[in-house]
Amino acid sequence: MENLIYTTTKKYNFHTKASVEYLNLEGAFDIETTSTYTKKGKKFSFMYLWGFGLGEHGDFLTYGRTWDEFKEMLEEVSNELNIHINRRLVIYVHNLGYEFQFMRKLFEWDTVFSIDERKPIKALTTGGIEFRDSYILSGYNLESLASNLVNHKNKKMVGDLDYKLIRHHKTEITDEELKYMENDVTIILNYINEQLEQYGNITKIPLTNTGRVREYVKHKCYYTEGKSKYKSSKSKQNNYRFIMDNLTLKPDEYIKLKRTFMGGFTHSNPIHTDKVLKDVNSIDFTSSYPSVMIAEQFPMGTGFTPTKEDILKNGYDYYLNNFCCMLNVSVQNLKNVFIYDSYLSESKCKIEGEKLITNGRVFNAEYLNTYMTDVDYSIFKRCYSWDRIEIHDLICYPKGYLPKPIIESILALYQDKTTLKGVKGKEVEYLLSKGMLNSIYGMTVTDIVKDEITYKDEWGQEQVSIEEEIERYNSKKSRFLFYPWGVWVTAYARRNLWLGILAIKEDYIYSDTDSIKFFNYSKHEKFIEGYNNLVINKQLKTLDYYNINPELLSPKTVKGTAKPLGVWDFEGLYSRFKTLGAKRYLVEEDNKLYLTVAGLSKMNGINYMIKQCNNDFTKVFEMFTDDLKIPKENTGKNTHTYIDDEITDTIIDYQGKSEVITSVSGIHLESAQYSLSISDYFVKFYTMLQNGYTLKGDK
Repeated sequence: MENLIYTTTKKYNFHTKASVEYLNLEGAFDIETTSTYTKKGKKFSFMYLWGFGLGEHGDFLTYGRTWDEFKEMLEEVSNELNIHINRRLVIYVHNLGYEFQFMRKLFEWDTVFSIDERKPIKALTTGGIEFRDSYILSGYNLESLASNLVNHKNKKMVGDLDYKLIRHHKTEITDEELKYMENDVTIILNYINEQLEQYGNITKIPLTNTGRVREYVKHKCYYTEGKSKYKSSKSKQNNYRFIMDNLTLKPDEYIKLKRTFMGGFTHSNPIHTDKVLKDVNSIDFTSSYPSVMIAEQFPMGTGFTPTKEDILKNGYDYYLNNFCCMLNVSVQNLKNVFIYDSYLSESKCKIEGEKLITNGRVFNAEYLNTYMTDVDYSIFKRCYSWDRIEIHDLICYPKGYLPKPIIESILALYQDKTTLKGVKGKEVEYLLSKGMLNSIYGMTVTDIVKDEITYKDEWGQEQVSIEEEIERYNSKKSRFLFYPWGVWVTAYARRNLWLGILAIKEDYIYSDTDSIKFFNYSKHEKFIEGYNNLVINKQLKTLDYYNINPELLSPKTVKGTAKPLGVWDFEGLYSRFKTLGAKRYLVEEDNKLYLTVAGLSKMNGINYMIKQCNNDFTKVFEMFTDDLKIPKENTGKNTHTYIDDEITDTIIDYQGKSEVITSVSGIHLESAQYSLSISDYFVKFYTMLQNGYTLKGDK
């Protein structure tokens, strides 16, 4: 380890009230495991090979076969580098949750920080070894991570290990298998090296990909050039702390906002479902969520409930037109009048009596109650009719544009993403801006109230007080976001998507969050142009309000092509297209087939189908039906089973070597068959609708 070159950085720990020293040194760890069954038929999994590296190029690179060897090696490294609880070595693991399940009973843990049960992103031993998750930091699997490295040329080796073969720590490992392990460790080391170059020291590298954009935007809100930007401002409009102090929530209000929140809309037109369609066009929004964050107005004040007297005096429309409104709606005898799709999600509704549900969407309902925003309500009225409707529990927020620093952050990231793509020497900046722009919406809907995930020998949860968490949220001095913003971001994006669906009507085939597949592009070109002009003008109005350069809305690529933000962009023309419902479609484009099915590997699924059909694309489309089944050896999909009890058994490897193996815990992986499984009810519904009939509904 004498070849290792590193510096150290001290970071103050507010919990222990002491400074902690970190080594600015690349560290990586990876394991290979076997999943099998015991003689009594119990699922059994264990590690048979580990790899560990330090330094940018694996200046210290070693491997071992048992956990005892790994612990001994870590002890030697700790002694050599003087590692302890206040002088830490960070080791990155790609998907820490997997390795942690195998080793969680082998170390004494000081703290484990998790985003969910069994999903740790940081785990600190009492000896000062801090494991972190490089997968959640990067957002890429190892293969994609390797291809996105800028200063290192590295490729993920694929296919060198046959995981079906049973191996244990006495199995002879080939040079090729060791090279596979070494390569995986080196990819992580190279990636962390690039992160160190970008952030300066290891304490500044965020834990998650979303953490990058949070820190970036928060700094824009409160600081400029390292100095306080808004804290000391005497102008209330520019004082960000003043803005946040006036954006507070009540506990019951937060619960209602959670009920109101919906994500992206994904569905198919039942009339065009399960048909092979020709000459299908596809359009998508350029950065849909960032665009609405600039173009639209959001809750910019504390919510209030109008009195019954005020509602009688002003009418509901006054509030719906002049405020951001959250409302509870009860409807008697709800009926779909659009027929080409259904707006409401069954999971967000309380339904009684007869109902007609199409692939998770509400077509008809005898009685329905749900929460929605004013934006949702504007689309809801165009899609349904009813005998009686009542609005309850109206909460109104003063509306306004998002704060200027957030608008500036979005524009800066979009500018970099567009102008730096393909520019030599700017690969790091491009990838960073692309990832951050994609994450900027997500930070606005992070749960405020979430049970705390704990780990002390076993996983657990500590229920938190909603009242205490909301109070903490309201009073937090570093807060720069308001949860209702995220609720309205998706509402505006859904409305924009539905403006297209409603305009395209019978030519509409399929939609997914920010894209639409449809017939007859030229017929709808006028709508697309009109919408694009509308959204550009909305964004220009925001920029004019804040005195921001309007040219930032339409940056140019390296080839000089302008890329306006938020507009419908032509994505492609498919010679053939077939959908079987949400997240299930098959495309032929430029003599190539592309399959999208939720839960199924795109490449594995389509490759199997092409092979089964002897490369006959017509037969592939015929094979793509509601009873499609992909054998487990062809799906690339695994069933995960967590094993928490210690197991000891005699295992014979594929080379015939017998060995007694003990594993204190692990994860058993087994190939899983994929069945498309569309509900019979949905099949019956779209079949009858295509023949001019509709079902009455079920109770």
